[in-house]
Amino acid sequence: MNADFINLTPENIAHEHLCCIIRSKKPHPGVEAKRQWLSERLKEGHVFRKLNEKAVVFIEYAPLETAWVPVIGDNYVYVYCLWVTGSHKGKGYGRALMEYCLADARAKGQSGVCMLGAARQKAWLSDQAFAKKFGFEAVDTTDYGYELLACSFDGTVPRFAPNIKTPAIESQELTIYYDLQCPYIVQSVEMVRRYCQDHAVPVSFMQVDTLQKAKELPCVFNNWGVFYKGRFETVNLLDAAALTRLLKR
Repeated sequence: MNADFINLTPENIAHEHLCCIIRSKKPHPGVEAKRQWLSERLKEGHVFRKLNEKAVVFIEYAPLETAWVPVIGDNYVYVYCLWVTGSHKGKGYGRALMEYCLADARAKGQSGVCMLGAARQKAWLSDQAFAKKFGFEAVDTTDYGYELLACSFDGTVPRFAPNIKTPAIESQELTIYYDLQCPYIVQSVEMVRRYCQDHAVPVSFMQVDTLQKAKELPCVFNNWGVFYKGRFETVNLLDAAALTRLLKR
């Protein structure tokens, strides 16, 4: 295919569209937070490759050693996101992006590529049925429905960090772990903060702002993880109705 793709670089990241669904004409705090987060990650080998237009067509991946996820292994690449939406579906863009990632990993002498999956496809995860067409298979699992998918080039496999196997924390109050990789996080944090202030609900926000914190997370997802009464509840962003239901449990 002759599609025009580009990779974000320190030189172009300030003015390139970041491909997420938020399309505000004004500066958006979540998008700008993502831009800042990503600008720091590029120097660590992070790759953000996109269709060269304002569209949700992109792949985002990084060396596993510097990927902000509770996954461990040697010489792997971790795919954070692979998205193609709207009228761009069915045109081969997803295949082109996945093939680029796999070829890039091979060219760099990596042992394989991995990504987060689930026993049942979840709306916020990249399409795992699509990934399995490229040889991805489950190499580790959790008791709460998540899988680590890997396409191994040499027979070695990564694994989940042991800290996510039994997702629980000591604090009993509402606790949210988050980072700024996803543009929707800033507004979600503020919504939960306002709700908890208005309803006198104790809440703790645990920003994942270092690689070490990401590797030591008590749940599978680095962008957003919700705990209540010490138990892991969800990685889904919360609106007021969902938060009300959670607090009634």
